[in-house]
Amino acid sequence: MALLVDKHRPRSLDTLSYHPALSARLRALAQSSDFPHLLIYGPSGAGKKTRTTALLKELYGPGVEKIKIDARTFQTTSNRKLDFTIVASVYHLEITPSDVGHTHDRVVIQHLLKEIAQTQQLDALARHRFKVVVVNEADHLSRDAQAALRRTMEKYSPNLRLILLANTTSNIIAPIRSRTLLIRVPAPSVEEIAQVLTSICARESWTPIPALHARIAVDSGRNLRRALLMYEAVRAQHEVVTADTPIAPPDWEALVGVVAREIVAERSAACILRVRAKLYDLLVHCIPPTVVLKTLTWALVGLLEEGGDDGVKGEVVRWSAFYEHRIRLGSKHIFHLEAFVAKFMRIQESYLMGMDLDF
Repeated sequence: MALLVDKHRPRSLDTLSYHPALSARLRALAQSSDFPHLLIYGPSGAGKKTRTTALLKELYGPGVEKIKIDARTFQTTSNRKLDFTIVASVYHLEITPSDVGHTHDRVVIQHLLKEIAQTQQLDALARHRFKVVVVNEADHLSRDAQAALRRTMEKYSPNLRLILLANTTSNIIAPIRSRTLLIRVPAPSVEEIAQVLTSICARESWTPIPALHARIAVDSGRNLRRALLMYEAVRAQHEVVTADTPIAPPDWEALVGVVAREIVAERSAACILRVRAKLYDLLVHCIPPTVVLKTLTWALVGLLEEGGDDGVKGEVVRWSAFYEHRIRLGSKHIFHLEAFVAKFMRIQESYLMGMDLDF
């Protein structure tokens, strides 16, 4: 049985229910004879992937929905083999080079894109003669991989168009930003998310509950994908759904809350060891370390005393940003998460003892 987020995903630009001006702009680009490289960016759950899929359908027609999953193997200069998964149709490919890590994503970019760019479009009746490569998580690529992307864009532009998807442009190098058309996809408003939930109720023959829809839209942080998952969980967990039905957080968020309370309650090496086991559990279940760090940071800030020193909260956020940068640069994520936990304990202890935070 398909999830709501997949079952009711819009398939074309016409069926997208929010940001109509953005849909019109993408439609005009698809009909243009000079389709550019695109950098589509915006917060998670804003609909970047959905709009990209709709744009591809506008470019090539329903053939882009006939996809296959291909497993490829690449070999590095040190003779290490990299297993990589590609989602492809006759007209486009979808790749996530950051899956192989910062050390080897350049190898995937160099070999795969060069191979694709040197081939012509197979469908002689296609409106456009170029292939499209969708690069997910472009802001997670290493500098070397981004430099390889830039060279590909310059050398093979007649046969290839790139659509880069990113949460932010701050990690994208300037040469790529200057060679792409930047399109921002803002997060939908609370009212727009509530309207989407109401329309899904009509399709599923459920009774709409506007107050519950508004609560879910707020609790989801304006993340539409998360709102749909939360709404489906509420419908699955309760036989009778009302405006006051509780909205349970995801299991991993509940575990992060437990970790935050443990850290605040006890500042010791034994506590760090217990917290390490829980953090490992989150990482093993594929929760991104940066998401764990961000969620843990706001949980800790919320647990600090009401009316406490804002400088202490600011110090916690500053060190969280520091260790997030370390996570993106390094490979052993648990080390940096554990270091942040120890740093928070030091900040809290200094605050409680009235010590100067000069460290």
